[in-house]
Amino acid sequence: MRKSKPKKRYLLPDPKFNDVLVTRFVNNLMEQGKKSLAYNIFYDALALIEEKLGKGGEPVNGLELWKKALNNIMPSVEVRSRRVGGATFQVPTEVRPDRKVSLGIKWLIKYTRARGEKTMMEKLAAEVIAASKSEGASVKKKEDTHKMAEANRAFSHFRF
Repeated sequence: MRKSKPKKRYLLPDPKFNDVLVTRFVNNLMEQGKKSLAYNIFYDALALIEEKLGKGGEPVNGLELWKKALNNIMPSVEVRSRRVGGATFQVPTEVRPDRKVSLGIKWLIKYTRARGEKTMMEKLAAEVIAASKSEGASVKKKEDTHKMAEANRAFSHFRF
């Protein structure tokens, strides 16, 4: 590589929870530069989660539930393609911590958009609740990724 690595950009924390992870999530959720709309979707989804799950008497923290859901989605291993002697092998590798978060966020948003509820707020709330219970499509994606890595464990000696 001739050029030096680009400097890491640091994000400002979000206005409500003062959390950088929330900003990162909202930046991925945002479409066509509509950041305030993305923030409203996220905050309304957390309020809806608290409303749905807080009916039993004890209050539920939507942000904590969202973080738990994100932890349930983040993969620890993935497969990467590696060419060795004309053949391509799926080599299982550990996932870097920042990539773990990125993959978790992207999967959560992807499978949220694929849900059948009416508004994006309701879709996000439903997917977060499902992921916090280790259910839903985004958790299945993580499990499939882990199964793929487990199935290709024989090629782990090709690691780069």
